[in-house]
Amino acid sequence: MLTKTNPPTVHQPAGYSHVTISSAGRLAHLAGQCPLDLDGQVVGEPGDFDAQTDQVIANCLAVLEAAGASPSDVVRSIIYVVSPDSGVLAGVWQRLTGSALAPAFTTASTLLGVASLGYRDQLIEVDLTAALP
Repeated sequence: MLTKTNPPTVHQPAGYSHVTISSAGRLAHLAGQCPLDLDGQVVGEPGDFDAQTDQVIANCLAVLEAAGASPSDVVRSIIYVVSPDSGVLAGVWQRLTGSALAPAFTTASTLLGVASLGYRDQLIEVDLTAALP
């Protein structure tokens, strides 16, 4: 259902693929998942990237399941992190790729450092597109 390729004419990526082609007929475009608990509150203490990343992972897994998909069905991911520090970005990436959501980040993926996100004290958001089996 998914074909992942890395052309030899561009750099070899660190864990993701430059191109993901889906033969699926239907796609699920999931809203950006924020580090919010069931009460709609940002989790963790201000500045706690780990707690927020863990909540985003849990939320992504829940919405994928609701769509009838799994992390291995993800064809595109965009990760937004409120930080200009490449070390912080790498830490979030490592936590994501070391989780149950990890297969989602082996396809076409973009990691961005941004100035701010929608909720006060929000540090991370993950946007996924999945091919439905």
